[in-house]
Amino acid sequence: MDGNGKKYPLSMRLLHWARAVIILGLIWSGWYMTSLPETTPMETFDLFYPNHKQFGVLVWLLALVHLTIRWRNRAILPETPSSLKPWEKTLSHVVHRTIIALTLLVPVFGYCMSSSFTQSDGVPFFIFGELPELLPKNDNAFEVFQELHELSAYALLALVVLHVAGAIKHRLLDKGGETDVLPRML
Repeated sequence: MDGNGKKYPLSMRLLHWARAVIILGLIWSGWYMTSLPETTPMETFDLFYPNHKQFGVLVWLLALVHLTIRWRNRAILPETPSSLKPWEKTLSHVVHRTIIALTLLVPVFGYCMSSSFTQSDGVPFFIFGELPELLPKNDNAFEVFQELHELSAYALLALVVLHVAGAIKHRLLDKGGETDVLPRML
C-alpha cells in the first residue's frame, strides 16, 4: 500500500476504470469511423457514429459525477506521496487536472460539431432519445468544432499515455514504495 495507506473511494475507482475503457474505445472508434470510405454500407455508419456520440455524452456525465464525488470526499482522499520529486508532483497534478478538463471539453466539442453540422442526424443518448441541438446549423462552425474535437482528443490520448507511463514507472521502479500509487486505484 502507498505511504498513507489510503485507497480512493470505491465509487471513484469504478468511475476511473469505466472512463478509461470508454475513452479508449471512443478514441479507437473515432479513428476507425473517420477512416471509413464513402462507399461503406450505411449500416456501418449507423453503428459507429450514434454510438460514438452517446458514449461521448456518457463520458461527459461521468466526468461531472467524478468531480462531484471528488469534491464531496476531498477530506478523505489519499494525499500525493511526499517522496515524489517536486517536478513529479507538478506534472502529476497538471496531467490529472487536464485529463478531467479534456473529458469535459472533448465531448462538448463533439456535441457542438454535431449540433452545428447542416447534415447532422442529432446526438442520441441511449434510451433517453435525442439531445436538443442548441447551435445554429453552420458548416464553417462545424469545421472549427471538428478541429477542436480532434485536437483535444489527441491531447487527451497523449495525457492518458503519460498517466499510464507514470503509473507503470512508479509500479515497476518503486514497487512497495510510497510512490507506487497504483494500489490506491485498484
